[in-house]
Amino acid sequence: MVESKMDWGMKNRMSKIIPPDDGRCVMVAVDHGYFLGPTDKLEVPSKTIRPLLPFADSLMLTRGILRTSVNPSANIPIVLRVSGGTSIVGQDLSNEAIVTSIEEAIKLNASCLALSIFVGSKYENQTLLNLSRLVDDGEEYGIPILAVTAVGKEMDRDYRYLGLACRIAAELGARLVKTYYCENFEKVVEGCPVPVIIAGGKKLPKETDVLQLTYDAIHYGAAGVDMGRNIWQSDHPVAMIKAVRALVHENFNVKESYELLVKEKERDKEVQQQQQQQGFMK
Repeated sequence: MVESKMDWGMKNRMSKIIPPDDGRCVMVAVDHGYFLGPTDKLEVPSKTIRPLLPFADSLMLTRGILRTSVNPSANIPIVLRVSGGTSIVGQDLSNEAIVTSIEEAIKLNASCLALSIFVGSKYENQTLLNLSRLVDDGEEYGIPILAVTAVGKEMDRDYRYLGLACRIAAELGARLVKTYYCENFEKVVEGCPVPVIIAGGKKLPKETDVLQLTYDAIHYGAAGVDMGRNIWQSDHPVAMIKAVRALVHENFNVKESYELLVKEKERDKEVQQQQQQQGFMK
């Protein structure tokens, strides 16, 4: 792969999103409220975010949640969600626009900007033009753009469709692409000349499903994961992010990461019991 020329600012911000030590990342998505509202276990974002900060490489969220729910002293790179304008009660989620200016993103010290594209949807052209305009702004100020290949209920999540969406995003100038894992995922990565990050999607039924998804994605070429519900909707979110991090950064296999998860869950239970006892004694 030929590395495109980047100035210092772009290189610096990219290194915050994908640490150069191993070229992999654990991004935590907490931007769901921009179209879902108070999502289960994300009703009070600050409570959800705070314990995960030490183990996340970056946070993906909106400017409103950044301002209200993340301590400005937290040394965490921000992937700022800048597309929106629709909700689950609206007619079509693909009818998005850019809702945050580049000037606002700079004031918020964002390391990366995220925007959804809806290839194959009614508003495909609109969302691709949104990406093109955002890339122009990002390149002007040295801020990388993450294109999220959003999919509707009627769209297949096979390697042909996801490969098409990822390649289009890269062709339009996205520095990073977030997409879904699928069978023959290596073909998606092969056809996309920029790093591909995997979305966690809806909460999976089993913890081992989350670990297997993470392992498979990394094994077949993903540069990392951007997980939300499969981490913070867990009964033990800190234990879960530690297990995911071990897969991404420490090359654990699924069995090793699950053993770590069990160990961390037991530690969580012990801490909770101690806190309950201390509260009772008071």
